[in-house]
Amino acid sequence: MHKLIVNGDPGIRKGAVVEYDETEYVCFSVTRQGEFSGPERPQLWCLVGEPGERDRFERRAFLSLHLAVEAVDADELIVHRPRA
Repeated sequence: MHKLIVNGDPGIRKGAVVEYDETEYVCFSVTRQGEFSGPERPQLWCLVGEPGERDRFERRAFLSLHLAVEAVDADELIVHRPRA
């Protein structure tokens, strides 16, 4: 499980299935940043993981401060399913 900051909006929401770096991830949560002030394009801060990690997310068995963070552009993501 890790955080993925997406620059731009590829149209994903909670429950989306995306592919990045040849790995498929499920978006457990999505927070939209920069609507009124901030960068030119909105940013989506996503908590993503493999499908088997859903139980760990639901039980909150992780420390968000210790998760790895990656930043990508929206056009680098392959969206398999935009939302749950």
